[in-house]
Order: sequence, then structure tokens, then C-alpha cells
Amino acid sequence: MRLSDFWKRMKLHFGDDYAESWARDYVIADLGSRTVVQALADGESAKDVWHAVCGVADVAPRLR
Repeated sequence: MRLSDFWKRMKLHFGDDYAESWARDYVIADLGSRTVVQALADGESAKDVWHAVCGVADVAPRLR
């Protein structure tokens, strides 16, 4: 998954404004107790981070 696709899905699910805030603030245990932004900055793949987001947020099946 490309990073641009990841952010597109984040914005479709959370909304344009809230997606970035959620990604900066919400800590996900499956990402080693890091936020989305931290995990991506540390080199985690966008696909793995997206799967972690789907594990904690009620993401619509069409976006999974």
C-alpha cells in the first residue's frame, strides 16, 4: 500500500481534519504502543499500520 493510499483511507474514515489529529494522538498497542505518525516515521509499512488502525477503529469493509 502506498502512503498516499493510506492517508486517503484515513481521511475517508475519520474525515479530512480528524484523520491527522487521530494519527498523531491515538496510541495503538499493536504498533508497539506508538501512534500512527510515530510508526510510519519509524519505517513501519503503511499496510501494516493500516491493519493496526482497522484493528482498533470500526473501519468500513470497503476501506479495509
